[in-house]
Amino acid sequence: MTTQIPRATVLVVDDNEANRSLALHTLEDEGYRVVLASGGEEAIALVEREVPDCVVLDVRMPGLDGFAVCERIRSLPRAAETPVVFLTALRDVETFDLALRSGGDDFLTKPVRPTELVIRVQSALKLRRLGAELREHYTLLKSQRDDMVRLQLQKERLMAFVVHDLKNPVNAMDLHAQILARDHALSDDARESAVQIRGAARQLNRMILNLLDLSKADEGKLTVTRADVALRPLVDAVTGEIALAARERDVTCEVALETDRVRADEDLLRRTLANLVENAIRHAPRRTVVRVLGTRGDGATELRVVDGGTGVPPSMRDQIFDPFVQLERDGLPSSRSGRGLGLTFCRLAVEAHGGRIWIEDANPGAVFALRIPDAG
Repeated sequence: MTTQIPRATVLVVDDNEANRSLALHTLEDEGYRVVLASGGEEAIALVEREVPDCVVLDVRMPGLDGFAVCERIRSLPRAAETPVVFLTALRDVETFDLALRSGGDDFLTKPVRPTELVIRVQSALKLRRLGAELREHYTLLKSQRDDMVRLQLQKERLMAFVVHDLKNPVNAMDLHAQILARDHALSDDARESAVQIRGAARQLNRMILNLLDLSKADEGKLTVTRADVALRPLVDAVTGEIALAARERDVTCEVALETDRVRADEDLLRRTLANLVENAIRHAPRRTVVRVLGTRGDGATELRVVDGGTGVPPSMRDQIFDPFVQLERDGLPSSRSGRGLGLTFCRLAVEAHGGRIWIEDANPGAVFALRIPDAG
């Protein structure tokens, strides 16, 4: 006669009915026995009665919050070692540290993906069964993991500061530069300086928006809003915005489009092209041409930005889209070294459209090509 192994019991504590229902169906589909509680006091009573194998615990609830509930669970003799996985919409270092101090074993931020919830519960249950020696190794790994999570949350806080606190003064710089550039009482040199200030302010604003979108992509929140975009006006706006940089480097921009329109997120596409054209101008030799080409075929639009610079070796063509990459030629820094996050943003923006970005030879120079498929 076969002895049936009892199913692991998971207690899900959340004051939101939709969240409880999602967790219930997700975990039951994986074979777990799920017990639900809508508040802290009910959860503690269930722990005393059921002694669950794992607790999935919301942080913000009326009455007892998740931290207080976790501390009470840890004080119960039969539940002192029960793994607790916190769920919270608060993504900050303080909440993370409070979760650890109250006795939490893991930390998930909402909205929670069902697959991730299952994996974390499985891990918590497996770790509960570890022997003392393995538990010591786990404690070390967990400490290292916690440090990494804390650093990530601190990075996100810094990102939020950079984006939200710098956008307003940069926009003010751009506005005042426009006013000065239109003031005919000023000398030509003074108005030219205002134009240069405006160009630098717009470049800085684009970098700030790139940072914001990179942060969204890290959290899986970078969304694409497709619309019917007229290509020629968009490309003309990009080349006009970067005209000053081209003039300073004695580089000419040429546009040749065989297609008029594309289904894309206009803002993401405009900033992608601006990054690619600016990159091409920066690496193009003086008195050369940077070309922007557009074609259609096989249910997609392809755009290419071509320069006559040093090109990118095949071995480096994937690396150049990584953040802050430093490329080398013959052991020395390459003139094509990445400068910040512009090309990283381009890759994320194109991939968010379901497309891809790559590099081809221009003989001489480089071709940055991107393909945006038609929306399904």
